[in-house]
Amino acid sequence: MMKNFFFRLSLSQQFLLLSFPILLAGTLIIGHWIGNQVEESVVRRIGGVTALYVDSFVAPHVQVLLRQNDLEPGDRAALSDLLTHTPLGQKIAGLKIWRADGRVLFSNDPSQIGKVYPIDEGLADALHGDIFSEISERSDEEEHGQPLPRVIETYTPIHADRLGKIIAVAEFYQVPDEVDREAAAAQRQSWMSFAATMLTMYLLLFAVVRRGSETIVRQQRDLSEKLAQLTSLNAQNAVLHQRVKRAAERATALNENFLQRLSADLHDGPGQDLGFALMQLQTVDAGCGDGQSGQCAASNLAPVRAAVQSALTDLRAISADLQLPDIHHLTLTELVARVVRDYETKTSTRVQLDSQVPDVNASTRIKITLCRVLQESLANCFRHAQGKNCHVTVRGNEENLTLEVRDEGPGFQPNSGRRHGRLGLAGMRERVEVVGGTFSIESAADQGTTVRAILPLTSREEIHV
Repeated sequence: MMKNFFFRLSLSQQFLLLSFPILLAGTLIIGHWIGNQVEESVVRRIGGVTALYVDSFVAPHVQVLLRQNDLEPGDRAALSDLLTHTPLGQKIAGLKIWRADGRVLFSNDPSQIGKVYPIDEGLADALHGDIFSEISERSDEEEHGQPLPRVIETYTPIHADRLGKIIAVAEFYQVPDEVDREAAAAQRQSWMSFAATMLTMYLLLFAVVRRGSETIVRQQRDLSEKLAQLTSLNAQNAVLHQRVKRAAERATALNENFLQRLSADLHDGPGQDLGFALMQLQTVDAGCGDGQSGQCAASNLAPVRAAVQSALTDLRAISADLQLPDIHHLTLTELVARVVRDYETKTSTRVQLDSQVPDVNASTRIKITLCRVLQESLANCFRHAQGKNCHVTVRGNEENLTLEVRDEGPGFQPNSGRRHGRLGLAGMRERVEVVGGTFSIESAADQGTTVRAILPLTSREEIHV
């Protein structure tokens, strides 16, 4: 549950949750280490300064150790007087004089004099000529005459006059109040400086991470939108692909039907006329003698001429329907006007044209589809409605072109047209759907017919096809 909650957060929020405790722990650890270092530094500084002060007072009273192994009673009395009647006694809380073998030669606690203890780290450093200072915290069993549970314990070597030889070691204790004050002030300053530095780094890192997080969130949102659009387009592509596939299959069948109809038209029209003419010519050739060939030919060639003329007329009509005018250089407005004008010239009828087409560069495929659909619609208007009140309306924008051809003829049932295999309507539908458009027919008995085709003008449909 918490894992899912964490990964649902943005990158900047994850950075806040993870980095803050890490930086806080690091700050505490480093701050504690710095505090200890500051405290040790202050202790060494104070211990070193005080050691020089103690050495100046104590050294004259232990010079006797050059000649013997113990202090004289007078020297011990003088040292006791230093702790009670001089400023040295105000600075230190206790004093011991150690011999090199670990024997206590003097102590403000008389019970410690003469005892021998193991040589510890501080005494060993002092015997080697170094000053050793530390904060000492000892239990009752470990005190060895330490006056307080927590003191600054300092070992300083005592040298013989003019010889530089270490003849004893002075151990003295100081109350750590001054060290605590200075260390606390130094720790507070170091902690504040370190915390300010870490906070500045944290804020700068957060600003960078936040900016990156916002960029990632924005890109993820854009990517999701693009993915949704791509998914929608893929679905549309699949639908259009299926439509084009079905339209291509139907177009193949319609093309075969069209060729069969064309074959039937040629056979039943020009073929029959030319066959009749051929038979007449054979009759003229066989029945006319040499003496009357001219008169016989004249009387029999009139039906031949009529048959050949009829066949030629039928062939021209078929060729005119098959031939496509030069439309590549025409705009959509000019193309619609050209088709309507050709229809009016051929049928001697009038068409009410209402055309508002944008000036776009439509593809040749769209122009061919528009031309054929309009030609077939006008031909149906003339064939089935005798051209009564034929209206052509063309509207368009940058994306689509809508063509409507309406008449006031007797009308029909569109479904019955499909059952009876009307190739003109089916062909128009296939032409429109192949280019990615939509085709519809509205008709009813005694209410006229409206043919509507919506053709795409953008290149998307061209790509899908």
